[in-house]
Amino acid sequence: MASPASARSSIDPAEVERFSRIAAEWWDPKGKFAPLHKFNPVRLAFIRDQALYRFQRDGAQRRPFEGLRLLDIGCGGGLLSEPMCRLGFQVTAVDASERNIGTASTHATEQGLSIDYRCSTAEALLEAGEPPFDVILNMEVIEHVADPGEYLRSCARLLKPGGLMIVATLNRTVKALALAVVGAEYVLRWLPAGTHDWRKFLKPEELRGFLDGEPVIVDGPFGVSYSPISGRWSQSADTDVNYMMTVVREPA
Repeated sequence: MASPASARSSIDPAEVERFSRIAAEWWDPKGKFAPLHKFNPVRLAFIRDQALYRFQRDGAQRRPFEGLRLLDIGCGGGLLSEPMCRLGFQVTAVDASERNIGTASTHATEQGLSIDYRCSTAEALLEAGEPPFDVILNMEVIEHVADPGEYLRSCARLLKPGGLMIVATLNRTVKALALAVVGAEYVLRWLPAGTHDWRKFLKPEELRGFLDGEPVIVDGPFGVSYSPISGRWSQSADTDVNYMMTVVREPA
């Protein structure tokens, strides 16, 4: 397989290497990815609710999304790919790090889950003529790429007409610098120092601007906040640090 960097790509090799070095820790709830394990319930609830509404599926069903194709872009160790598979999606999951893909594939096999894991990028899938997806998860990835505009447009072009993409990222605010970088990485040590570059955080209006001219409808931002009292994340009106956006490709 050709390296994902060999195709037209917005990946940042330094970012890929940073996450590759700790790939073995993805599934350790007390390891370096512990914050993502705590973050996962609110992400999963948002994804499920948005997809149920968009595709008019019955949430009482055990696998309500049977027959729908989902792309988990920048999937890491598969923390979202696996629950999506359990909900019935046909999951393709890609990451630019071969080590991440190896960890994710091994864990899915151990769980008896069939997930199409690939070491690739959004741009490479687009250039290869990958069939479009009903749902694309673009979660905490865009702040790590070299060209966020090109990357987001490539992802949007992989959506089916009527398809849904969910983007989650960090806002470029002083509050985010204080909490998500200084607090989380250097004071509380929730994340390895250097995980985030505040200068690469994106404001919601910048995400909208990247998609100007694309046949999509962008909604949000939807805030996500952490409560130090309960130790839990929840949906919130506060978009100053973490937020999510929905992108729907207009019907043909």
